[in-house]
Amino acid sequence: MAKTRPGSSKRDPDSYTIRGTTKVVKVGDCVLMRPAEINSAPYVARIEKIESDNRNNVKVHVRWYYRPEEALGGRRPFHGAKELFLSDHYDMQSAHTIEGKCVIHTFKDYTKLENVGPEDYYCRFEYKPATGAFLPDRVAVYCKCEMPYNPDDLMIQCEECKDWYHPNCVNLTIEVVQHMDRFVCSDHEPDEDSKNTHETPLENGKAVPKRQKK
Repeated sequence: MAKTRPGSSKRDPDSYTIRGTTKVVKVGDCVLMRPAEINSAPYVARIEKIESDNRNNVKVHVRWYYRPEEALGGRRPFHGAKELFLSDHYDMQSAHTIEGKCVIHTFKDYTKLENVGPEDYYCRFEYKPATGAFLPDRVAVYCKCEMPYNPDDLMIQCEECKDWYHPNCVNLTIEVVQHMDRFVCSDHEPDEDSKNTHETPLENGKAVPKRQKK
């Protein structure tokens, strides 16, 4: 059901209550929309405008988010499971296809979440489907493999150079890393005897996950 602003036209609703729920969405909110294929992940979009006709049929103007596998080049190792790209693809859909609300965080804010819920996603790139271009077209890279940061992956920081590394890229296992106290990369180990003293800071008995550089 759409609600209009006092004194405004019925064609310019202020909000829409998702069918079968008490959840209200407004312009600027991000939503999950019913996919065309059964058993597929819901589409994700940002509401740009809500309209209603004389029969109270509600339409929403949306700006689509793309998942990595939907973009040119597909999903790559540094793409997180909850990563989305904000596209320049606009569309109009029936509001009845909205299934729920979600939150699209900035990449920096997402990495600070203590708990990631089903409704939490993040976006660090804008994407142009017509050309396959991304903005920004480059981001910081880490580790010996020189890959952008995937927040789903554990990384360890060298206490000397402050660079971040994937455990497997420095010949360590996640299990070993989780029991270390500090870590020094091979470029900054003082001698051969120190190569068996890799350690990394711990929080509550677990290795500190990588946080994005400021």
